[in-house]
Amino acid sequence: MNEQIKPATVRVFIALAPPDDAKEELARELRPAYQAYPRMRWNRIEDWHITLAFLGEVPVATVPLLRPPLADLAAARRPLRLALRGSGHFDERVLWTGIGGELEGLRLLATDVRAVVKESGIPFEDRPLNPHLTLARSRRNDPTRAVEGAAAGIAAFTGRPWQAERLHLVGSNIGRGPGPIHYRDIEAWNFTGDPSS
Repeated sequence: MNEQIKPATVRVFIALAPPDDAKEELARELRPAYQAYPRMRWNRIEDWHITLAFLGEVPVATVPLLRPPLADLAAARRPLRLALRGSGHFDERVLWTGIGGELEGLRLLATDVRAVVKESGIPFEDRPLNPHLTLARSRRNDPTRAVEGAAAGIAAFTGRPWQAERLHLVGSNIGRGPGPIHYRDIEAWNFTGDPSS
């Protein structure tokens, strides 16, 4: 029997993704850090995202429950004007860049996304929203101050404004092998609500 065994669970989150030109602008700013701190585990630029709700490991069968309400939510919302800016770190191990722009709209969107998840009957840890893009992680037992140095190098960064035009339901392969984390869209929906609202 050569049937491929499909996993019973999938690691899922709901997010926004900056457009390629905004990510490339930040990547150019990060070049000195890439060279100065090559031992850091840098996230792939195509995986940069702003998490609105992290659901963690959920049964594959629950994912279809999210599709209709997330599609409806996106259809009722207008795009958000955001920008990448500044930097910081969590626990001296995780490097991030912050988000500027329509932060109140971003918080309202995250609240609505989380309500959809709860109404779909999917339990998750509802942590406070701290909008950011995770850029890299230092390796355990790395005595250097790589994360602090990389954060200092882009502290003054302010990227050009951009429109967040799609809501993404994303799956990841974390914990499914020794390689790097990769993300893939399970589905994405355009924000098509009234721009004047």
